[in-house]
Amino acid sequence: MNLKDITPLVLTWNEAPNLERTLARLTWAAEVVVLDSGSTDGTHEIAARFTNVRFETRLFDDHTSQWNHGVDLVLTPWVLSLDADYVLGAGFEDELAALSAKADAYLACFRYLIGGHPLRASLYPPRAVLFQKSRCRYVKDGHTQLLEVKGTTGHLHTRIDHDDRKPLSRWIASQDRYALLEAEKLLASDTAMLRLQDRLRRTGWAAVPAALVYTLLVKGTLLDGWRGWFYALQRVLAEIMLALRLLEKRVGS
Repeated sequence: MNLKDITPLVLTWNEAPNLERTLARLTWAAEVVVLDSGSTDGTHEIAARFTNVRFETRLFDDHTSQWNHGVDLVLTPWVLSLDADYVLGAGFEDELAALSAKADAYLACFRYLIGGHPLRASLYPPRAVLFQKSRCRYVKDGHTQLLEVKGTTGHLHTRIDHDDRKPLSRWIASQDRYALLEAEKLLASDTAMLRLQDRLRRTGWAAVPAALVYTLLVKGTLLDGWRGWFYALQRVLAEIMLALRLLEKRVGS
């Protein structure tokens, strides 16, 4: 695959703690599209330091619409969609250049970092990050979005670092918004069609202890010391917030 046929797309909103590290790994691209939602923390100034970045702005309504708008801004056949806290692993662009492009989209796995230090494992799932613009579109899925692929998918071997260094208060605020959207999705879904983990979450309590046990013992983050505990407690707090939102809706109805 020719790297000139790939445009990285990065969504931002007050991502000054992360953006420079992300963009520094994208200098191989002829153009990087940064779609911003009205940052006030220096995100724009950081992006302006990179000569291959095209900085665009759009008022945020929801993640799905924002991603699709960003895809429409891309001028190349292929899009590399990245959150602002995604840092490409060493050799990622070499793997892209060697791709035969037989699939319409490619999934990547992630290495999760806490304070810049990688954990041995996490609950972060693989995500379709590289795709043909003409064959894919984002659709809503609870608090997040899914890439709908009209064709085949492949897998990339080089991992991406998830390295978010924004304050914990920002993470908590985001999780509350996500929990509300996820609660609405779970309550509107047919229980029989949900995955096991989502059926546990829908109970409003079972996923809370399960998240702690699974993260610390099954995934082994207990061996990562305090960083592993930090991550495990984040996952527990996310499940508690979701449980509260589910109970809030049940009590209210």
